[in-house]
Amino acid sequence: MYSMSTTSKVPAPEHTAAGHPQRWLILGVICLAQLTVLLDNTVLNVAIPSLTQELDAATSDIQWMINAYSLVQSGLLLTAGSAADRYGRKKMLITGLALFGIGSLVAGLADSTAQLIAARAGMGVGGALLLTTTLAVAMQIFAPEEHPKAIGIWSAVNALGFATGPLIGGFMLDHFWWGAIFLINLPVVVLGLVAVVALVPESKNPQGDRPDLLGALLSTIGMASLVFAIISGPEHGWTSGQVLASGGVAVVVLGLFAWWESRIPYPMLDLHFFRDQRFTGAVAGAVLITFGMGGALFLLTQHLQFVLGYEPLEAGLRTAPLALVVVVLNFSGVSAKWTVKLGTPVSIGLGMVLMSGGLVSIATLASGGYAGTLLGLVLIGVGCAIANPAMAHAIMSAIPPAKAGVGAGINGTLAEFGNGLGVAVLGAVLNSRFAALIPVAASSLPAALASAGSEGERREITEAFSSGLQSSQLVGAGAVLLGGLLAAALLKRAERTDA
Repeated sequence: MYSMSTTSKVPAPEHTAAGHPQRWLILGVICLAQLTVLLDNTVLNVAIPSLTQELDAATSDIQWMINAYSLVQSGLLLTAGSAADRYGRKKMLITGLALFGIGSLVAGLADSTAQLIAARAGMGVGGALLLTTTLAVAMQIFAPEEHPKAIGIWSAVNALGFATGPLIGGFMLDHFWWGAIFLINLPVVVLGLVAVVALVPESKNPQGDRPDLLGALLSTIGMASLVFAIISGPEHGWTSGQVLASGGVAVVVLGLFAWWESRIPYPMLDLHFFRDQRFTGAVAGAVLITFGMGGALFLLTQHLQFVLGYEPLEAGLRTAPLALVVVVLNFSGVSAKWTVKLGTPVSIGLGMVLMSGGLVSIATLASGGYAGTLLGLVLIGVGCAIANPAMAHAIMSAIPPAKAGVGAGINGTLAEFGNGLGVAVLGAVLNSRFAALIPVAASSLPAALASAGSEGERREITEAFSSGLQSSQLVGAGAVLLGGLLAAALLKRAERTDA
């Protein structure tokens, strides 16, 4: 069973039994903080042309501006969650907001690529603290019977961040200079700080585990190395020295982390969690769902622009129905009611079957126009609204309340890992299929179109790219379907065992 440090007998805060009286207002505050972090995952992409011109940024500089944020954030998620449990979730939420605000200010006023990269890394530290503490606080302030609806709203904010990032970024760049996409965070951070100080109750693990400093160091280095290998693979080649070295460091360091965590009395990540079939089922499903969805939706934006010919802002608007469906179903509480009625295993299985069907629809019907894409986006949205909150709830409920921060860190780490792996692997499937079909030697669609000698060749190249996208989307659909079936089976078996 669980070790002493994670026993479920640790008393929860007093307000947990009936829920905090201002819990819905607090949820709104922490979701606003969460949304700010999520927007910065995508908003920079639309500013790349401006940054290239105004800061004279090279391609490698642009990559580090984007990757510094995600590398630091994904590397620190487990450590941030553990720190929140030990030192107080309110304290870490305030610290995260402050660091994120300072990083945003420096980024907005940066006049060199080095300053912007450093600021983005600082924002990544704040983002890791915010992503873990927001979910952990939500688990503390709501009564258990309200957890599905609260997590549903928290998940809907994730979808909203994905959909609105490019739109907000495009609007800001149309009216202001590129630094405004960072400075817009400042009023939100100030509002969040005031509200958190005034409203959010402090909660932490009363047992006061000793800090696992070596575990924190090993998990940070291991996860950052793993994500760096995944990010570098498509550009440098999976067998390049850079990728193999980074992957080797990740395997060795994460192996040491697992060994260390199994030997100390107060581990940051209790490996006994993995003996719980609810936990392993939810973990397996979460990795596969983010692998399939992250990669497939990344490719969808390319499909809308390169194959169907939409401008970036038009493409962003045409992906919005997905987020709209998720927001409506989760904010209305409909998906939470379905989850309670169907049970977690069936909810996750049904949601991921719908998402898989949506990806198949996009892969097979999208070339005929937007109608097939719209059908796919609606199916994906309904599936996400049902499966994502159920998955997060399964992970969090399998972990004792005293370790809510670590649970949120695990949930965030799985999302980062699966998403990065999905973009890399499905991108590789696209590139290999495209390279095998095009009649000219080129490394990308724009390069191939530029070297085409006739309109017929250009049409053949576009069809080859579309075929590669279709193959990638179908691989993503298969991964999501497999994740749904695997997670549902393990969770159902766990329910039978408990019964």
